[in-house]
This record gives sequence, C-alpha cells and structure tokens, in this order.
Amino acid sequence: QVQLVESGGGLVQAGGSLGLSCAAAGRTFSNYAMGWFRQAPGKEREFVAAITRNGDSTYYRDSVKGRFTISRDNAKKTVYLQMNSLKPEDTAVYYCAASYVRDRFRVFTTLGSYDYWGQGTQVTVSS
Repeated sequence: QVQLVESGGGLVQAGGSLGLSCAAAGRTFSNYAMGWFRQAPGKEREFVAAITRNGDSTYYRDSVKGRFTISRDNAKKTVYLQMNSLKPEDTAVYYCAASYVRDRFRVFTTLGSYDYWGQGTQVTVSS
C-alpha cells in the first residue's frame, strides 16, 4: 500500500502561481512512477503531468507545457507540481497518483495505469 496526501492548493488570480506537493507513505517511493491529474466540475479526470521513477523524464499535457513543472525528491518521498501563469481553465481538483514500475524509464498518462491515488486538493484560478 502507498498513501498519498496532496497539499498546496488554494485560490489564486489568473497569471499567478501555486505549488502543489504530494507526500507518500508506505512502500519504496522510488519504485513508483508518479503523475498529476485534475478534475474540473462536470468533467472527467484528465492527465496533467508525469515523471519517471528517478525523475529522468517528464511528460505534460499540451495545455500546461511551459507553465507547469513536475519534479520529485525520492529522499523526501514527495512529488511536486509547480504551476505558473495559471489560467481560469486550470481550476480543478488536483490529484497525485502512483504506479509501480520496474522499468526506470516507464511513465503513464492514463488513469487506469495508476495503482494509488491521493484525496485531491482544490485549485481555483480567478479571472
């Protein structure tokens, strides 16, 4: 089992920044590829960003490229999402997720590929 707890959400004006954290507890964090997803009201949960086990590679949805940065600190068992130049359409509940992988280069962008999820943190961007 892996327990994930997100923090750092809040209310910010358009153009502002927020940093999210996701702290993991349980099994060896460095065995897991990590991802961030989000779900806006009335919409399906969607992929935002992902990072490989050792942080070698990162992936983003097109709409956040150049604005969001995913990173991780395996010693602290934490994954981060730095969000800059926020837009009202970024408003959503943000979830982190973990997927056990043997391949250090493996990462996933689909919901079904992740084994564990956090409870989510609300991000609201006002116009």
